[in-house]
Amino acid sequence: SVGHQEVAMLIGSDGRYVARESARALGQDLDEQRAERIDRRQGEVFETLNVNPKPLPASRELLLRLEARSIPWAIATSSRHEQVGASVQALRLPRPPTIIDGQDVAHAKPAPDLLLKAGRVLGVEPKRCWYVGDSIWDMIAARAADMVAVGVTAGSAVQAGDLTSAGALRACKTLRGVIQLLGRERSEIARPEREP
Repeated sequence: SVGHQEVAMLIGSDGRYVARESARALGQDLDEQRAERIDRRQGEVFETLNVNPKPLPASRELLLRLEARSIPWAIATSSRHEQVGASVQALRLPRPPTIIDGQDVAHAKPAPDLLLKAGRVLGVEPKRCWYVGDSIWDMIAARAADMVAVGVTAGSAVQAGDLTSAGALRACKTLRGVIQLLGRERSEIARPEREP
């Protein structure tokens, strides 16, 4: 039997990693080609099911505020670019966002490669970046990249304590909490305390 914690540990990781770990749990090994085929097929299935995605509350508002303040931002995801297309369209943004996915780097989350590439593409050094995520892997990758890790539990399979234990300097219940953090200085953000 697979418990909540085992499932939560897979969320946010690369699909090839999930395929390999699932096989390992069943006492089997997968080579990279087979893991890639499984990941690609999972993406195709997800794409057919993700027909009417609903953005998390305040996600569009958060991104529009970043735009209004000329704060560069990107989507750094372990999912394939084509898998996030419908979800990004549901945000109804004025311009297409920069998307860095697991296929753009050699090592996806929890390695920092994905986040570091996003920072390079945006032209922002890691120490000046916030990484907002909803998984344990997100927080581990953000800390490994030397970014400010901000966890969000809305729509997540993990609790705030899981995110802070994994490295989140803040854990917000919703994206509105992240919006509230935007007006604060980094030095204040970096001191762990309760969500606003």
